[in-house]
Amino acid sequence: MADSLAPFHLAIPVDDLSSSRKFYGEFLGCSEGRSAERWVDFNFFGHQMVCHVQEKAESGNDRIAGSNPVDGHAVPVPHFGVVLELESWKALVVKLRAAGIEFVIEPYIRFEGEPGEQATMFFLDPSGNALEFKAFRDIEAELFAT
Repeated sequence: MADSLAPFHLAIPVDDLSSSRKFYGEFLGCSEGRSAERWVDFNFFGHQMVCHVQEKAESGNDRIAGSNPVDGHAVPVPHFGVVLELESWKALVVKLRAAGIEFVIEPYIRFEGEPGEQATMFFLDPSGNALEFKAFRDIEAELFAT
């Protein structure tokens, strides 16, 4: 892994900024940056994530276009998230469960006993965007293991 990662920029569609501020800002603890009437920047674990208000399509608000089979689970596509230290990942699982967040894929160990073994979980934000948070015992050695 590189000595330092360049922050990425990600813009996602949301239904409204109020629920996004509550979920990303208050619940996940992402500090808020610039904003306007229809968008808000968040510091998403060191990366710039922008929530843009986008009205629901006539067919509903299904932001998940499909899924891909991975390790026996239907992984939602698209999705985004971060890789956390294992203890931080476990603490987030507890926080999500206490808040009654419904998981798309319950927290579990993926690729158990194989290269790239990882803790992972999937859940949706209030606008239906899929998030994956994962962790490795040794991020440096396992993140890109083959």
